[in-house]
Amino acid sequence: MNAAGKFRVLKVLHIYRTYFPDTQGGGEELIRQICSNTQALGVENRVFTLSPAPADQPLERPEARVVQVRRHLEIASCSMSLTALKQFNREVQWADILHYHFPWPFGDILHLLSRHTGGKPVVISYLSDVVRQKTLYFFYQPLMRKFLARVDAIVATSPNYRDSSPLLKAYSNKVSVIPIGLDNEGAAAADPQKVARFKECFGDSFMLFVGVLRYYKGLHFLIEAASKTAATIVIAGSGSEESKLKILAEQRGLTNVHFLGRISDADKSALLQACRGFVFPSHLPSESFGISLLEAAMAGKAMISCEIGTGTSYVNIHNKTGLVIEPANPAALAEAITQLADNQALAEHYGAQAQQRYRDLFTGTAMGSQYLNLYQRLLASKISSRS
Repeated sequence: MNAAGKFRVLKVLHIYRTYFPDTQGGGEELIRQICSNTQALGVENRVFTLSPAPADQPLERPEARVVQVRRHLEIASCSMSLTALKQFNREVQWADILHYHFPWPFGDILHLLSRHTGGKPVVISYLSDVVRQKTLYFFYQPLMRKFLARVDAIVATSPNYRDSSPLLKAYSNKVSVIPIGLDNEGAAAADPQKVARFKECFGDSFMLFVGVLRYYKGLHFLIEAASKTAATIVIAGSGSEESKLKILAEQRGLTNVHFLGRISDADKSALLQACRGFVFPSHLPSESFGISLLEAAMAGKAMISCEIGTGTSYVNIHNKTGLVIEPANPAALAEAITQLADNQALAEHYGAQAQQRYRDLFTGTAMGSQYLNLYQRLLASKISSRS
């Protein structure tokens, strides 16, 4: 704070295991949106991350400077580095606020080993419970709890996840909710020629999935559902499950499922405009929110998602913005797909309400303002405690 009683420019260091341009997922997009929308309010952001091929110099991206350190090892999606601590200490000294994106156990280690984190306000954006790695989680818990004890604020991305996560309940005195927001101005405008081409290829009633093809996305249930409906299903994205899903579709002899692989932002915008609705079959609480759902809502599309106790059912409201079904149920998924594919009026009705809900709750501007308020409140509390 300066002599006039006003906050100077805040310097925020975001810490996460991976980032653009190496990877493209929900965690990376959340960081980008936070950086972009707080930058507009005067915050200076940096991202500290690991990379298999780090650049010699920090990457200057529109939203933030990205500092990459070499990744030497990865175990159960936890990236690790033998040389990260020295550079991490430099970045911590630069920052006013440390903003971790959780879970990343190696990030916990960096924080606890650093000599310079003491006295710095610490924020966590809580991306997910640890769901799959039960054995490793048992050994990780002591480290995690030591780290969380030093954290000043934990941000859940929806009230649903705040209320359903056992870990968040244990730290309820530190938890607040800031929904993920997207900046509509940054979205690529749909190319009419691309839209027409996709409709020519897939018809005008196809159901779309866009995202990283991970184990918790429930896409094997979507493949099974495709055998129970005549609707066309388009899957855009790449990831660890891609080859398994293609083999499954081939074994089922499905001609109504189309894999597009990783697509550009321009193609994504065109697909979202061309499709009848958006299907998001994630079946495990590793899916804490679903940024792809927000993109569909922003585009005014009806959605299908599963009730897994997380933010997916905060974005998509059953019988209002789309359909919410039981998870891991191919028959229910096929029925929901058929209902939207066969009823254009219903899909458009849900889509209009989805777009309005996006405008009311999920804009990047609103999210940026809430994070800035949190940063300022934490920094003021730290300054007050020292005086």
